[in-house]
Amino acid sequence: MKNVTDRTSNPFGMRPPCQYDCDGSGRRAVHGYGDANADLHLVGDHPGIHGGRETGVPFTGSTAGERLQPVLNEVGLLGDADTESEAQRASERPVVANLFLSYLYTCCLPEGRAPTETEYANLERFFDAELRAIAAHVLLPVGERATRHVLREYAAREAMLDEDGGMAALHAEQLPGRGFLVVPIREPTEWEDGDREALTESLTELLESDYYQIADLSRFLTGNEMYEVR
Repeated sequence: MKNVTDRTSNPFGMRPPCQYDCDGSGRRAVHGYGDANADLHLVGDHPGIHGGRETGVPFTGSTAGERLQPVLNEVGLLGDADTESEAQRASERPVVANLFLSYLYTCCLPEGRAPTETEYANLERFFDAELRAIAAHVLLPVGERATRHVLREYAAREAMLDEDGGMAALHAEQLPGRGFLVVPIREPTEWEDGDREALTESLTELLESDYYQIADLSRFLTGNEMYEVR
């Protein structure tokens, strides 16, 4: 299959209407980062929660990154990072393999302020356009907001989040969606004993399986040829 693009950061040139500077550098957003041809798409909330204000890379320079990156490294979705500690590794620009990282809300905001519902809604079209351009087979939403959005928009299974256990019960589960396989990830800052191991085991099992989400539309053709689409 031909590559969509080889660009690692903001591969599709998204230009959301961001107002605030991230770290004094003039950069106003933490854009999507990684392999634009990836099979797996990690979806976070916003830079104020999951990091990247200083680095420009999602899930770096944050506690969430410190806890999540070692799991991704262990299962082979991040390249080798021979650093002295997990905290040090999580602050660097990761080498990504078959993974794309992005946020529901990419803009930086004044420190300590979360996006409003209107602000989330204003940037949703940018997130959706990038997600469909990446066309990953597996979505990995991190935290309750990202999981709720992904389950609602791409799986029609939002109600599962309101059942007993919430994110704790859904963590690392493999849920079929509408053309996507969804693996929710509990907010890393809230992980309890066993959460890291459960995610590692789930992703390892997934990557060793036939996780491709392909639809066979051959029945709509008059001949005998195969017609499979993502």
